[in-house]
Amino acid sequence: MRVPLSWLREYVDLPATETGRDVQAKLISAGLEVETVEHLGADLKGPLVVGQVLTIEELEGFKKPIRFCTVDVGRANGSGEPQEIVCGARNFSVGDKVVVVLPGATLPGGFSISARKTYGKVSHGMICSSDELGMGDDGTHGIIVLPPETEVGKDAVELLELVDEVLDIAVTANRGDCLSIRGVARETAIAYGLPLRDPALLDVPGPNAFGYPVKVSDPAGCDRFTARTVTGLSPEARSPIWLQRRLQKVGMRPISLAVDVTNYVMMELGQPLHAYDRHQVQGTIGVRRAQEGEKIVTLDGAERKLHAEDLVITDDRGPIGLAGVMGGADTEIADHDPAEEGAAATTDVIIEAAHFDQVSVARTARRHKLSSEASRRFERGVDPQAASAAAQRTVDLLVLLAGGTAEAGVTEVIAPSAPHTITLAADHPDKVAGVTYGRETVVRRLQEVGCDVYGQDELIVTVPSWRPDLTDPNDLAEEVIRLEGYENLPSTLPRPPAGRGLTGRQRLHRRIGRALAGAGYVEALNYPFVSEQVFDQLGLEADDPARRVVKLVNPLSDEEPALRTSLLPGLLAALRRNDGRGSHDLALFETGLVFQPRDAARVAANLPVDRRPSPDDIAALNAALPDQPRHVAVVLAGAREQAGWWGKGRPADWADAVEAARTVAREAGAELGIRKGQYGPWHPGRCAELTVTVDGDERVVGHAGELHPRVLKTLGLPARACAMELDLDVLERVGDTVPQAPSISTFPVATQDVALVVDAYVPASDVEAALREGAGELLESIRLFDVYENAEQLGEGRKSLAYALRFRADDRTLTVDEASAAREAAVALATDRTGAVLRG
Repeated sequence: MRVPLSWLREYVDLPATETGRDVQAKLISAGLEVETVEHLGADLKGPLVVGQVLTIEELEGFKKPIRFCTVDVGRANGSGEPQEIVCGARNFSVGDKVVVVLPGATLPGGFSISARKTYGKVSHGMICSSDELGMGDDGTHGIIVLPPETEVGKDAVELLELVDEVLDIAVTANRGDCLSIRGVARETAIAYGLPLRDPALLDVPGPNAFGYPVKVSDPAGCDRFTARTVTGLSPEARSPIWLQRRLQKVGMRPISLAVDVTNYVMMELGQPLHAYDRHQVQGTIGVRRAQEGEKIVTLDGAERKLHAEDLVITDDRGPIGLAGVMGGADTEIADHDPAEEGAAATTDVIIEAAHFDQVSVARTARRHKLSSEASRRFERGVDPQAASAAAQRTVDLLVLLAGGTAEAGVTEVIAPSAPHTITLAADHPDKVAGVTYGRETVVRRLQEVGCDVYGQDELIVTVPSWRPDLTDPNDLAEEVIRLEGYENLPSTLPRPPAGRGLTGRQRLHRRIGRALAGAGYVEALNYPFVSEQVFDQLGLEADDPARRVVKLVNPLSDEEPALRTSLLPGLLAALRRNDGRGSHDLALFETGLVFQPRDAARVAANLPVDRRPSPDDIAALNAALPDQPRHVAVVLAGAREQAGWWGKGRPADWADAVEAARTVAREAGAELGIRKGQYGPWHPGRCAELTVTVDGDERVVGHAGELHPRVLKTLGLPARACAMELDLDVLERVGDTVPQAPSISTFPVATQDVALVVDAYVPASDVEAALREGAGELLESIRLFDVYENAEQLGEGRKSLAYALRFRADDRTLTVDEASAAREAAVALATDRTGAVLRG
């Protein structure tokens, strides 16, 4: 919400010395997020005056139209003689009043004006457009043409209100009242302790039988509808400069008088309005839910198919507007255009000021992807009591500025409702903040925000109509705390027990992150939200447990309504994004929670805020949450080792993903089993299944390898991309993170190599396990150093696995016979278990 300081001063008598920065500090202290203060016209320097075009000479022989003009600027140029100016714009004529900047002036952006020769003429100044003056879009995209009654020679800086300060406020979803000058003025008045001149305090005539007929069929969707009629509007009437400038300062584009007035009142009071061309409305105006399949053409020219939950405004023909979102093209206000023959300008209008259900408007706007200034306000909450005042304010301005006549008829359709009342203990804010405010302070602060307060120890608080966000005692406590100043709350740092520091789990996660970073991976933090379609893209089976997701009731995006069950979707999206931006050699990792729904769904209870939750409260809350194990995942693409003077580079492959899993397991102190596997997005022939032993049972904790080409194509990923994902919580459970000192022997090692021929389908890990067990205690290490396949030498479907076995004893030097016997025992057990044959 953009708030001009000059507009704000109309309702609050701020000290003359207060600047936008001062007001910003006060509002921030009161809890509003004022992001910036824009200084309009800060680098603008005159003379900038009103001039009247006397003559226009069209210059020939140039690529674009050029005009040589003489302009009367009165005595502003010191001589009273016409000012000669070269201009390329076409939207003004002889006799028009324009804005002229004279030599010696400086325009926004530091653009200095001086007399200069151009297109064969000397131009003594410039005729200005709104963009050149930093005014914003005025809809003309050309020279500013002022009303005929504007005085020649008048200071245009003052006339156009070019110097001002504008506060840009990021209004949170619960403070819809601050999406108006009225709401911000109220907060400013409270912050400064000054009275507020409420612009909504108007004399409004009561409803009568002469108003335009209105029928509300859905009072739950529309609990208030006010209609007023103004006739006899002048077709030539235009929005005055002050009105246009205020709209521009708040970020809106002037369109036509009737539309500008409704926008102005909306920004002033926070009540969205809509003006209908009375001659285009046929019959009674109605409010109802749409019928499935109905269509409407909205003001943006788009035809929209309506949903049965959409709340619509209708006449006898059908829908003429999406309630609280956007009006329809059939009843649009027509502006006067002299160049368009036969086009009748709107002279009679019906003003709508209604109050619509927040949820209904929000869903309709989201469903049709149609966010508007009106929907933004209705979604956050609009003061229902302001509807009649906003309609009256609109009528008054149309009568004043367009010469219209307000008809005596007033229509108000109101659904009965009682004001919202909250019972609050007088010391409740004290308990929430840990500060003793006292009853008098609590009552005073609540009254300042507009509440009616009665009672002594137990307060009965009636919430003002413009604050629908105040629904329970904690909301009222927050009002007291913020107005007393968050900065006045005492800061008490927690006292951790000495020597405890990080938990073992935290230390493990940090070690893993450092280890992967040391291995060349870059950490990528991703949102935990996914689309269920991503499981199809990853090639998961229909009954895969990873497809069971926790869905959010109110997701940030309808396209990603579920919480992730794997880290891969986010990491692969980051890989695709970086590859698309030219970074082709990538190694990314992430550690984070995944979310797995429990078999029995439970509803979490609201925990109290006036005391510490008990262990039972916390246990019940945790039981209602989904399981949230922590995973680690990596993705790789492109070169793993760069080429250079040292030699050729090497592309990333499945072995790098497996090695990342080994790196994680080493940090966790867990023994990781690696064998051939097949799962989801991985290539069937290049996928390793990662296992650990838990309580004597082998358990799969992840997979690593090269991704399937079909998955790469579906997700738009680079060729031969690889990935790994592990369950960190299981690794932590089985791991031993106690540092182990290396064993250093004074006795020499005996190395024996063995090459075994096995069937091609036999996993190397099975052969290695048999060799390790058969070699016994003398075996220090075993390493697979060669895999060889040759059908002519080994036979069809056979492969050779070559292992290096290192033997060592702790108390003696091994003899050749001892090492050979251990080797033979290892080979014998491998032969028995896997059918291995000693090669050669």
